[in-house]
Amino acid sequence: MKAVLQDEYGGAEVLQVGETENPVPGKHQVVVKVAATSVNRADIIQREGNYNQPPGDSPILGLEVAGVVDELGAGVMGFKTGERVMCLVGGGGYAEYASAYASHLMKIPKSMSFEQAACVSETYITAYLNVFTIACLKDGETVLLHGGGGGVNTSAIQLCKTLMPDVTVLVTASTGKTDRVRALGADHVIDYKTEDFAEAVRTFTSKKGVDIILDHIGGKYLTQNLKSLAVGGRLVIIGLMGGAKSEINLAPLMVKRQQILGSVLRSRPVDEKTRITEEFSQNVLPLFAEGHIKPLIHQVLSLEEVAEAHRIMEASAHFGKIVLTL
Repeated sequence: MKAVLQDEYGGAEVLQVGETENPVPGKHQVVVKVAATSVNRADIIQREGNYNQPPGDSPILGLEVAGVVDELGAGVMGFKTGERVMCLVGGGGYAEYASAYASHLMKIPKSMSFEQAACVSETYITAYLNVFTIACLKDGETVLLHGGGGGVNTSAIQLCKTLMPDVTVLVTASTGKTDRVRALGADHVIDYKTEDFAEAVRTFTSKKGVDIILDHIGGKYLTQNLKSLAVGGRLVIIGLMGGAKSEINLAPLMVKRQQILGSVLRSRPVDEKTRITEEFSQNVLPLFAEGHIKPLIHQVLSLEEVAEAHRIMEASAHFGKIVLTL
């Protein structure tokens, strides 16, 4: 089969489309004939050699796919060949065929294209898991989302405003993306290029702070994040683009009863991903079918243009998802 391969770690130029063996479905797995996949930040980190895939997963990049069921492994029930599905994969998405656990599959609503479906599993599930399940967002609370026009951030804005209309959403974004973030539904947009976001949060909330922060920066933002949190606030860290280390004063953390929560989706056990997928399917998937939420696509490229897709993400030139089609 055709797949994106790399012989070494490095820049986008190390990615080449070549031929490799087709995956074979294990017990409770299926093989999906991939119609579309999408680029995620973890793909960049893995390509550079800084994020090894969990044991047993494919070394090929790609964490989500949309396509049709091509082959069923032993013990698979509830799906048949030819069905349109989208799902999380531990790796192997940048290929003509990818193996996946049947319990991680979601049937694609009739109204959605493969390109749209390829944008759902990683970013929307990540946003839902961390904001609603882990941080336990309640209607009427205030949330701060870092990430401007990134896939998880734009997904989180849509989910917050659709599932809980009374939630107040603050977003940090670069100068060129503030208007688009605001148009997507954010109640207040902070230009992190020109503003101190902690001070902007304090001003907007009349010094109360926000109840939840979803952060992919990590160490660089930790002190400011804690300054931005309200009493009883929850900070969920899902990435380390700004470094893995930081020094903080623990006294205000204790006095304000704040929580720092670390979270990652990819390395969770199969059964845990199954429960997460089931909850997402029940609570969120109908919103796609009914047209209340539509995946935001920045650009669609062919699999052969994978290096360009990575360069676009690395330059943070995207707003929404970057899709690769086969």
